Amino acid sequence: MAPTHEHLRHVADALIVATNAFAVERVLALFAHDAVIDDPSTGHRFDGHAGIRRYVEQYFVGYQTVTRFLSMQRMGPQRARVRVDFTGHFGHEIGNLDITLNAQGLIARLDADLE
Repeated sequence: MAPTHEHLRHVADALIVATNAFAVERVLALFAHDAVIDDPSTGHRFDGHAGIRRYVEQYFVGYQTVTRFLSMQRMGPQRARVRVDFTGHFGHEIGNLDITLNAQGLIARLDADLE
């Protein structure tokens, strides 16, 4: 069964809360072990929990990034585009997080892009 809009929003909110708290283990718990983060703004793709850990530690903890939810659009049965506001030591950016969940309700893929 496909996740509901509310479940997708819950996952997005949980991700934002965990990254804002710099709680790397809580972030990892939201992702499947073989998940991928693709973020062209960094020039890198991050594979599995080891890669996701590097991503969060470098770009959220390292830059003291604070994320604020702006809106969410359902993109398919297991996908949502979350528009967010980022602030941190780098300044200010608006971006999109395209979140795809697996059958277990974990994040299987996250495509991040800045506007």
